[in-house]
Amino acid sequence: MHRLRRQIRFSINPFVQEDADGFNSYSSKPTGQGLAIYLSLWLELIADVDRQTGFIVNVVEIDKTVRTLIVPVFRDQIKTAFSDRRHIGFCELNDLLCQSWRILNGKFANASIGSIALELNPFRKISITSKEQKMITLSEKFEFAATHRLWNDDFSSEKNYEIFGKCSNPQGHGHNYILEVTAKGSSQGQFDIAGFQETVNKNFISIVDHKNLNVDVEHFTGTIPTVENITTFAWKCLNDKFKSASLESITVWESDRTYCTYSGPDKD
Repeated sequence: MHRLRRQIRFSINPFVQEDADGFNSYSSKPTGQGLAIYLSLWLELIADVDRQTGFIVNVVEIDKTVRTLIVPVFRDQIKTAFSDRRHIGFCELNDLLCQSWRILNGKFANASIGSIALELNPFRKISITSKEQKMITLSEKFEFAATHRLWNDDFSSEKNYEIFGKCSNPQGHGHNYILEVTAKGSSQGQFDIAGFQETVNKNFISIVDHKNLNVDVEHFTGTIPTVENITTFAWKCLNDKFKSASLESITVWESDRTYCTYSGPDKD
């Protein structure tokens, strides 16, 4: 089985009668007028590849179906909420995702839906999966800067240089890391974003940000601070720290080409 993920981008201005459809789906479609709300929906479809076309589903069909059936649902909800001066919280957003699932289910031939995710901004998204639609998953990205040196005292200098190359530089080197924390909670509850961020900052970011990991962080005095080991350390720092959610995974990027995800020892 293959998994295909497609992002559908759209913008909605709650104060105009109708947004223009526009002609740039790479930007967003509907295109939005003036200061509009930009959203993107990620749809995951699961199926065997069709031997004749090489597709699971043609992405053109995915775009057309979602824009025809789902975007109006979001547009109506947003416009109504703004008209009523009503907040759209995580429960309501989860309901929208579940409603989208019901509408799209069975619309793509033999492909089944694996997950639907709503990107609320470039750094935060929520999602539901086929197995746990009563649970909602929140992912948020953070940044921190740190230096490290990759070196194993049990190796000879020659072996360290052979394995770690320039990363074994005695003066170390730095990265602007991106941390993505993913947690899961009940769709009937409310994620406290400020509390979520405070937990991450207090229990991990404050420990590693603008630090020499080898020198300033006790955990790495006996552990090589590779991106893999940093994800494990972040998990240890954050697991069981969220009041109304459980930690699902940790992802750390050390560059736009290298990242590692860790989901805990019981999920390997």
